[in-house]
Amino acid sequence: MNGFRRAALKVRSVMAASETGSAALTGPLPGRGSTVSVLVATAIVVADMIGVGVFTSLGFQVKDIPSGFSILLLWTVGGVVALCGVFSYSELGAMFPRSSGEYNFLGRAYHPAFGFLAGWVSATVGFAAPVALAAMAFGEYGKSVFPNAPPLALAIGVVWLVSLVQLTGVRHSSTFQLVATILKVLLIVAFLVSGFVIGTPQPVTFAPSASDFSYIASAPFAISLVFVMYSFSGWNAATYIIGEVHEPERNVPRAMLTGTLIVLALYVTLNAVFLHTAPMDRLAGQLDVARISGSYIFGEIGGRIVGAMICFGLISSISAMMWIGPRVMMTMGEDIPVLRLFAGRSTGGAPAFAILFQLVVASLMLLTRSFEAVLDFIQFALLFCSFFTVLGVIKLRITRPDLPRPYRAWGYPATPVVFLLVTGFMMYYLLTERPLQSALGILIMLSGLLIYAVFRQRAGDPVTSVPGRE
Repeated sequence: MNGFRRAALKVRSVMAASETGSAALTGPLPGRGSTVSVLVATAIVVADMIGVGVFTSLGFQVKDIPSGFSILLLWTVGGVVALCGVFSYSELGAMFPRSSGEYNFLGRAYHPAFGFLAGWVSATVGFAAPVALAAMAFGEYGKSVFPNAPPLALAIGVVWLVSLVQLTGVRHSSTFQLVATILKVLLIVAFLVSGFVIGTPQPVTFAPSASDFSYIASAPFAISLVFVMYSFSGWNAATYIIGEVHEPERNVPRAMLTGTLIVLALYVTLNAVFLHTAPMDRLAGQLDVARISGSYIFGEIGGRIVGAMICFGLISSISAMMWIGPRVMMTMGEDIPVLRLFAGRSTGGAPAFAILFQLVVASLMLLTRSFEAVLDFIQFALLFCSFFTVLGVIKLRITRPDLPRPYRAWGYPATPVVFLLVTGFMMYYLLTERPLQSALGILIMLSGLLIYAVFRQRAGDPVTSVPGRE
């Protein structure tokens, strides 16, 4: 993410391909290896998506939307929009199977400078800040398991432990990620079953009624959708490790689709259980709705049970982000000589220096509590990059219909348009409700463009062609 050895930038030929396709676009890059199965890639998607959002946001939704049907519809709509993004990213991922997500896609669809902008945001703070947030949440929920342990110590400890696993190599990381994610899902399913079997039913109905239309057409429903979409973020996780996935043209779309459908089912059912087991007036305005629901299901020990469940689940989330985040810096290091240090891999296939860099940044954010401020101003930048990535699908369909497309976005052009409309509304919401934070996010992106221009000028090698379009 930082660390410069010499100030030069030159997009290497490994990022380019002929118009009819080449090995760089149709398979793993040399030396990468195809070591990640579709099951592990799916686990990464699930783990990256399920954080604390679904366990905390319902209380603020039922304040203005006191309807079981409307709440479940809200989460269903969020999942459908995420699926629309999955279809578009899957087309790009199959066309350009190279790790690093938006850095790769935007560089190919528009210009290397646009790709560098997205990579700069992701590699510096885009993953480190969410890692720090998840780790701090782990520390807070960890108090239910380790009452005397300082939350900060637990937070730093889990990040370092997970990072050590990542440093051992892709094989051990795959095993750890798969096991942790399966256990996470099983714990959530056990909670769901307990809620429906032993929980005391509340007077809430999930069948539609005439009053639901007014809730669905209201401003609170649209605003709540913004925060629901944040809970669904991470559906594109598999695109950051495309170069390590076996048969990426087939398995990356499968992983994202399967993972998103699993999370959609879990999210809708979790909210149904919260509403089924706890009175709506007790949930309204509360942050810890999962703990409240758990206390109604399990009694006095319910809070500790839920805390332990969330705490354990966060381990797989941190692991997923500590896996996929460094791949952005690794790929940028392959293209940019100044970042070449981060392109190196250990004998186990792990980008060791990139992992260590993200570990250091996340640890500093935890120690300074700066991750809260960073998360505020990177939201707009991340949405901006996702918006133009999906728009890139439409652009390439028009400007480059000749490019090979092993996978074509389902429901095109409706699905990309739906995603663009909702993401556009989210950006508008941030610009109007959080103008200062959004402006800081724009400055972060502009700083990326400035750094790109400096590297390009010093290299004396103008980069005007779009990779993959020569």
